[in-house]
Amino acid sequence: MDAVFSGLASGFEVALDPFNLFLVLGGCFVGTLIGALPGIGPINGVAILLPIAYGLGFKPESAIILLAGIYYGAEYGGRISSILLNVPGDAGAVMTTLDGNPMARNGEAGKALSLSAVASFVGGTFSVILMSFFGPALASYAIHFSPSDYVALMVFAFASLASLVGSNPVKTLLAALIGLMLASIGIDANTGVARYTFGIPDILAGIDFLVVVIGLFGMAELIHLVEQQAAGTLKTLKIDKSFVTLKDLAFVKWTILRGSLIGFFIGILPGTGASVASAVAYGTEKRSARDSSKFGQGDMRGLAAPEAANNASAGGAMVPMLTLGIPGSGTTAILLGALLLFNVTPGPLMFQQRPEIAWGLIASMYIGNVALLIINLPLVGLFARMLTIPQQFLTPLIAVLAFIGVYSVVSNPHDLYMITALGVFGWFLRKLDFSLAPVILGFVLGGLFEDNLRRALSISGGDWTILVTSWNSVALYVLALLVVAVPVVVGRRRRARAEDASPKAPA
Repeated sequence: MDAVFSGLASGFEVALDPFNLFLVLGGCFVGTLIGALPGIGPINGVAILLPIAYGLGFKPESAIILLAGIYYGAEYGGRISSILLNVPGDAGAVMTTLDGNPMARNGEAGKALSLSAVASFVGGTFSVILMSFFGPALASYAIHFSPSDYVALMVFAFASLASLVGSNPVKTLLAALIGLMLASIGIDANTGVARYTFGIPDILAGIDFLVVVIGLFGMAELIHLVEQQAAGTLKTLKIDKSFVTLKDLAFVKWTILRGSLIGFFIGILPGTGASVASAVAYGTEKRSARDSSKFGQGDMRGLAAPEAANNASAGGAMVPMLTLGIPGSGTTAILLGALLLFNVTPGPLMFQQRPEIAWGLIASMYIGNVALLIINLPLVGLFARMLTIPQQFLTPLIAVLAFIGVYSVVSNPHDLYMITALGVFGWFLRKLDFSLAPVILGFVLGGLFEDNLRRALSISGGDWTILVTSWNSVALYVLALLVVAVPVVVGRRRRARAEDASPKAPA
């Protein structure tokens, strides 16, 4: 414990250096702007700015502090377009759209933005505290998660989808199946066979996540707005000066705590990321709520849970990178590459050999979370005013952001046609009352599920019993079974009690 406090003290000396402090604040601000752009996300933001940090000749600790500030700044910023435009900034912000955007449409954009900022602050700070004191021990446990354990985790996540969003579980599962089908497009890594490409060379490598999320959310929302405008049914959104209150925070305090715990522990599992953490946190909160009827219609709990989990997972993903040299997410993989670029090898010895980098980064995350809260809360009113932009200007603005966001990352004109086609498909699903969030989650989880299933069966030589040989797997399968069965049993009991309590008609 003394070593932790002394390490933090030395880390704050590094982080509070005027130049490094400027980099923390600048990285957080730039990251927020990057995260607010639909589809760019933290991974692309860090990748774009890495050459700049390296080319300017920064010290290793200064460069990693800047890039980390952009990382969790982008995690904060992803909520802005999710809440205001119903277009998630990245995969982790998909769940934010479910209740965040309805709150904005109900005239509570300010409350939604400020609540998400506070939930993100608590989740991020909570994860950094856990990382400081328990990081190495938790990373040692996470590294023993086998491919079969990851398969069980994905099964648990898919089981959570059944009661995750929407009032129709069948449509939810069908939407997740559509996501799985989209994830399977491209060259099979094991056999080299082209799957569902129909002879189109541009999709041999699969469909990029950015294309899917911008198409299904951004372009579908654009078509929906144009349809309403043409029909004359477009309503002007109400903008008030709502702001999160202490009463609101008291109402969601346990929600934020649960989301932070879930986000951190899922975040330390290499390869999972914020999308899994936010989905599990949302599903857990919805099932544990006494009254879940308002979820999906602007419930504060449905916004606070994924936002806390989203930012907590960002801190959790840092744990295996710093302590074991294993990236916990796509963005931390780029941060790992940045350290290697500066001839710094992450791992257990880095805390002894390069403490100024390890503890300086951790200390900068404490400062960054506070800075993001200070930066974001005063801007809530400004962000909320975006909804007052006349629709004839807002509609082309969404289109421009969508096309620029896609082309700046993938640089392939074919993908511009792809997002248009997916937009029409997403609009069609919305007309059929399908939720689009399970499609995105099925797409993200599908790749993880297939990769780990292939690895597990390769290890066992095709023996399927490897999927149920560890206690981690068995526990997750039991949880998945309970997730599906318990709501059914509870629902039947409630209906039976309601029938018994209702007065019977006289014979």
